Amino acid sequence: MEPQPVVVVMGVSGSGKSTVGEALAKRLRVAFVDADDLHPQANIDKMTAGEALTDDDRHPWLERVGQWLADHGDGGVASCSALKRQYRDQLRRHCEHVAFLHLNGSQELIRQRVAGRTGHFMPAGLVSSQFDALEPLGADERGLVIDVAEEGQDVQAVVDAFVKSATNASDDR
Repeated sequence: MEPQPVVVVMGVSGSGKSTVGEALAKRLRVAFVDADDLHPQANIDKMTAGEALTDDDRHPWLERVGQWLADHGDGGVASCSALKRQYRDQLRRHCEHVAFLHLNGSQELIRQRVAGRTGHFMPAGLVSSQFDALEPLGADERGLVIDVAEEGQDVQAVVDAFVKSATNASDDR
């Protein structure tokens, strides 16, 4: 039996990481974690105050996420912004076979989504800083980019596209 993948659903805040991540984990029948739940309180306080996190702020948080991935090396899904290559490299140091599902969307669409959310610590004013930090997946990074604004890209369509992509990638081995 093929081992289940370890996946990070990545993208800026408001791209749908948690919703897609939960649905993907359910489909794969593996554990799920929303990396927002692993943030230290100081990071949450900073973002709630409208301040963007620095690389130094993110480092211990990414270590927690990386440890979760390592602990679920036989299959798991995490939703985590993983905006920069160095952040993804940090996660790969914990779990080298992790695949990334990048949920991509326009700044206008994402800002609308974030502004419409309730009960989340990430204010719409920080969306620009997330796009400023975002580095797309490199050609050498295992993963798939999906535009969340494309017609027909509901949650199940995104999950289906990733599962199909992962199946094709394992067939190519």
